[in-house]
Amino acid sequence: MTLLFDQNISPRILRALPPEFSNCQQVRFVGLENSSDFEIFQYARENHFAIVTFDSDFVDLNAMHGAPPKVIYLNTGNLTTKNISELIISNILRITHYLGSESDDILELIKAS
Repeated sequence: MTLLFDQNISPRILRALPPEFSNCQQVRFVGLENSSDFEIFQYARENHFAIVTFDSDFVDLNAMHGAPPKVIYLNTGNLTTKNISELIISNILRITHYLGSESDDILELIKAS
């Protein structure tokens, strides 16, 4: 899976995920730490990443410009890195299906109480 984690998600997320996620990146590690949402969106588009974010601005960018990139929107409020990794892992089948689909829709993940 090629996910690009937005700047509002700790870079430590990359160490918290299983090997299936070894191709993932966090914006800090690709030189986009202080970049605008649009610059991150464009980078993801050009480099075949799906964006994982808490930031609804990416939902808006997807609505205006379409996919790619696909957007995985964590509609959960802030979570710890451990909780984010657990959410990603527990939804691995949904994420895999979403990334392989032709859909331009957003994948919204909500943490169950």
